[in-house]
This record gives sequence, structure tokens and C-alpha cells, in this order.
Amino acid sequence: MLIQRIVTAVVLLGVLVATLLANQPYFFLAFLSLLVGLTAFEWLRLTVSISLRGLAYAVGLALAAGTFWLSWQWVNGALTGVGLLELSVLASSAIWLIIVPIRLYRAQIDHQHVSVLWSCFAPITLLATFGALALTWLSAGTWSVVSLLALIWIADVAAYFGGRRFGKHKLAAQISPGKTREGALFGLVGVLLWLCITALIDNSYAQALLERWGWLGVVFGAVLLGLLAIMGDLFESYLKRQANVKDSSGLLPGHGGVYDRVDAVVAVVPVAYVLVYGFQI
Repeated sequence: MLIQRIVTAVVLLGVLVATLLANQPYFFLAFLSLLVGLTAFEWLRLTVSISLRGLAYAVGLALAAGTFWLSWQWVNGALTGVGLLELSVLASSAIWLIIVPIRLYRAQIDHQHVSVLWSCFAPITLLATFGALALTWLSAGTWSVVSLLALIWIADVAAYFGGRRFGKHKLAAQISPGKTREGALFGLVGVLLWLCITALIDNSYAQALLERWGWLGVVFGAVLLGLLAIMGDLFESYLKRQANVKDSSGLLPGHGGVYDRVDAVVAVVPVAYVLVYGFQI
């Protein structure tokens, strides 16, 4: 299983790096659109009834096609759909910062997984995530995107190893028994160190955060985005427990589904975009 996980992770990282470094901008944007479509499909499989599973396919295909069409417009200089993007980023950020924490705090696992609210939330936050990553890449470059995504990976890795070594107190026993408060603290420290270091490197996400808000903003951003990374992971665990499944799908050997890999990304990226760019697109 470990070897399988490593091979899958290396392949995914290789695809990401190859699309980011390709001369054609459409490769990375098409890769993002594919991830958006697959994530939407897997998310909706967790939140709609079996009789509506066709809706999961339809929404996934529509988001994949629609986001790629938007990116095509942006690459060619048109700001088509920017107003829709602004609304999706605002709505997504508000839900992640207000509604999701309340739901996770009050979470009761009753295996009643069908939810209109969370089904409607999927395309909103996935559109926001796609738009934020795509426009950041087109305007600020590869390193800005990579340094932001690395923040999420570091939070996950630091929380995992910190929790394994020092974890004693459960973070959310009903939702994800393996996560601990000590692990979460290690994740936050990892994010803080990453942002403080990369704030000194040109064109990084953290440098943009520093230029807008100063060092206090970097520290605040580290805590907020670190918490959102944890929350995104817990939220998907909540959806899976409600649906009584282990993984969002079996698409990625050793890792489960695409949503299992990007659960923190969809929670962090919209808010991260607002912190740096607001709505000045």
C-alpha cells in the first residue's frame, strides 16, 4: 500500500510540474479543469441520493468544460466570467469561514448523507478554487501557485507526523478519529514557518501577503489558512462518514479519490486569494 501511495503521488506531482512548466498555458489550465470536474463528481456522489447519481456526472462534465472555456477566454485576454468568479469566491469564503465550522462543531454522524446545501456548495467552491488558481498563475506565475499549494502540503505532512509522534488528544473523534490537537498544532507551525521563509522570496504567495498586510498579516494568514486546511480535511471526512464510505472514489491507487487529495485545497485557496488580491482582478 505504501509503495502504491508513493508511486501515485510521484505520478501526480510529475503531471502537475509538467503542466506548470509547459510552454502552452492550456496544459495546466486543462489539468485544473479535469481536477475540478472529477472532484465535483466525487463530492456529489457523497451528497446526493442514488437516484440522482447522474447529476454528479452532469455537474462534473459541465464544470470541467465550463472552467476550461473560461480559462481559454482569460489566456486570450478576455475577462469573461470574472463577475461570476468574484461571487463564487465571496460565497465560498463566507461558507468556509462561517457555516462549515458551525457544522463541524455540531456534527452528528447519522449516515443521512443526502444534503441539498452541500450539493449546491460543491460547484460554488470548486469554481472559486479553479478561478483563484488559474488567475493567480496567469498574473503572478508558477512560483506563486506552487508556494501556495506547498503551504497546504506542509500543513498535511506536519500534522501527520506531529500527530503520530506526539498526538494524545483527539481533535474531532466523531468525524476523524485519527486526527489530534497536537498534530493540528504542528500543522499550523509548519504553515507559519513556510510563510515566514517564503515571504523573503520574490513572487511567492507569502511575499504578496507581506506586501499587502505586513508581517502581522503573514502570521494571521498562516493561522487562518492552516486552520482552513485542517477544516477542509475534516469536512470531507464528515461527508464520507455521512455517506458511510472510506474514500471519495478508488480512482487514485493508494490515495482514494481526487477529492481525497484536494479536500484542503478547496477550503484554503478561495480565502487565500481574497487575502492577497481581494476582488481587484
